[in-house]
Amino acid sequence: MRLKTSLLKEPKHKDLVSCVGWTTADELYSCSDDHQVMRWNPVSSETSRVLKLPQDVYPIDLHWFPRATGGKKQPQAESFVLTSSDGKFHLISKLGRVEKSVEAHCGAVLAGRWNYEGTALVTAGEDGQVKIWSKSGMLRSTLAQQGTPVYSVSWAPDSDKVLYTSGQQLIIKPLQPNAKVLQWKAHDGLILKTDWNSVNELILSAGEDCRYKVWDSFGRVLYNSQPHEYPITAIAWALDGELFALGSFNTLRLCDKTGVHNVINDAVDLLEFRDRVIKASLNYGYLVVSTSLQCYVFSTRNWNTPLIFDLKEGTVSLILQAERHFLLVDGGGLYLYSYEGRLISSPKYPGMRTDILNALTVSLSNDTLAVKDKADEKVIYIFEALSGKPLGDGKPLTHKTEIVEIALDQKGLTSERKIAFIDKNRDLFITSVKRFGKEQKIVKIGTMVQSLAWNDSCNILCGIQDSRFTVWYYPNTVYVDKDLLPKTLYEKDASEFSKSPQIVSFVGSQVTIRRADGSLVHLHISPYPAILHGHVSSSRWEDGLRLCRFVKDQTLWACLAAMAVANKDMSTAEIAYAAIGEIDKVQYINSIKELPSKESRLAHMLLFSGNSQEAETLLLQAGLVYQAIQININLYNWERALDLAVKHRTHVDTVLAYRQKFLEDFGKKETNQRFLQYAEGLEVDWNKIKAKIEMEIAKERERAAASAAGRSSVTVQQ
Repeated sequence: MRLKTSLLKEPKHKDLVSCVGWTTADELYSCSDDHQVMRWNPVSSETSRVLKLPQDVYPIDLHWFPRATGGKKQPQAESFVLTSSDGKFHLISKLGRVEKSVEAHCGAVLAGRWNYEGTALVTAGEDGQVKIWSKSGMLRSTLAQQGTPVYSVSWAPDSDKVLYTSGQQLIIKPLQPNAKVLQWKAHDGLILKTDWNSVNELILSAGEDCRYKVWDSFGRVLYNSQPHEYPITAIAWALDGELFALGSFNTLRLCDKTGVHNVINDAVDLLEFRDRVIKASLNYGYLVVSTSLQCYVFSTRNWNTPLIFDLKEGTVSLILQAERHFLLVDGGGLYLYSYEGRLISSPKYPGMRTDILNALTVSLSNDTLAVKDKADEKVIYIFEALSGKPLGDGKPLTHKTEIVEIALDQKGLTSERKIAFIDKNRDLFITSVKRFGKEQKIVKIGTMVQSLAWNDSCNILCGIQDSRFTVWYYPNTVYVDKDLLPKTLYEKDASEFSKSPQIVSFVGSQVTIRRADGSLVHLHISPYPAILHGHVSSSRWEDGLRLCRFVKDQTLWACLAAMAVANKDMSTAEIAYAAIGEIDKVQYINSIKELPSKESRLAHMLLFSGNSQEAETLLLQAGLVYQAIQININLYNWERALDLAVKHRTHVDTVLAYRQKFLEDFGKKETNQRFLQYAEGLEVDWNKIKAKIEMEIAKERERAAASAAGRSSVTVQQ
């Protein structure tokens, strides 16, 4: 991508142009020292004068009121603030009517910015003051007062802090009184311009030292440019936080590229569009291109006949693709389309703000859409892709701390769909998006994770974890056998990727990583885990075993063991656990296989995976009360075991006997009043208890045999 510039034969302004502001992708307003405010249409090259300012008013800065907040368009959305050299700021409508002029500073008002919600305005002046105003122009507070002019000011993404310049220093000051102020030396010369992006939360600064720099919100430098020939006087982020432009004397720069290149036969197709291209995305065999008016969908098999449909708004800020459909995000909402151009759904949630959504805070799979909330950053809204309705009971996923990045896995059944996310502490968690009426089990699987990505063709997860590149070949292991998870990982030293690398994509067995200097590094991982995923998803267990025997890799065997347990294939699980030397688990699986009924075997498999509550529920539903009591005894859940025995009026003596033996083994006396109460007058007879247990097991075998005979009878009749 590069900037296309054009120069009119005759300039419309007669003097220096001091500030500009876009309203939509096809409408621009400009102000000049000739006192005129002009409206431009870059597509048609039409220009019209909106307003003639008084002769003593020289415009300095212009900023449009936020277009939409919380999904609602505000009445003031069609207006802008104009700061000027006479110490005033002016609220002006789109039609050119001056709604209000306010005396703000002694000397010129050098900058004015609306916050992202449109609830407040900040101004900075030559007098060194930074002031906060209501949206109607009433003074709320003087945030800062210093001896040097403040040349630029920006709001924090959450609108609770303000960034402003002070000579060579950058200062972040919260609106709350007595809150900690962050200040650091940013340049060797006067800082002229700043911008703080609401999507990636990164800060830009430019100064008279002829450099521009990128900072995080803690004041740590992420990029420091080489010195330019002249001071950099203008710098601004694109809304989505992926690009920024900078201006200097006779210089305008933008660094990025987008093209179509067939690497198989080196064929190059030149795609031309009627309107200006805003966004493009290439994935799953389709290229989706958004212009200022239309959306084009190209199939990689045929570049000549794209599918074209009109857009509601020409301000598409994000395109996300899944295998079956794609998502467009613009100023008005979220729109899910099929690759045939049919609108599938348009999900909505309370307080929706689409202007701050990006690829880190929105994730799409074939059946699910996940969106991180900005109002409460601990919340993720999850929707059914086809209907646009909230998934399950409609309650969003809530975490204990703020979430910074989310990603849905791409393959498998909807009921098994997983979402991975990184929180503010840089811990990586995974959970199921479907709850089945119970609380979601959110499990931590990594720490100090900077970036993550799911594979496009199987549910393998990769991430950059501190100084290591890590691949979780089967993340679901954490729900099956948590102790096995470390054995299913691949780790590699990530120091070669330099500071703050980001994973761009994970396609097939290739991971693409972008380093901090912008260069791309391609990393290959073993193809065997993906092949194993394919075998297991098709229930080809023999092929899976053959693959593991051929590769002879402990990691692959560990993945197969976890996959077999997850799919209740005990024979394969036994072989896989034996291959990695987990003898105790092999013995436990053998004992499970010897259980008389299917329900018992399933319950003990759930118990094997740590799901004791589900195991107990399954046994009770099957009428196997003694088995339910016994698993609680085995887990030393004495209170629960006694509750079940009392409720079902059976095996109270069994619970008391095992409790008594447990206390005797540890040389302790009974102190629990409930157990003392039920033990009164009850004599423990181990012979009777063993006889009752044997009778229960015999009864279970008879039921299992009768059930098997019933099934075979049905089969014969069919």
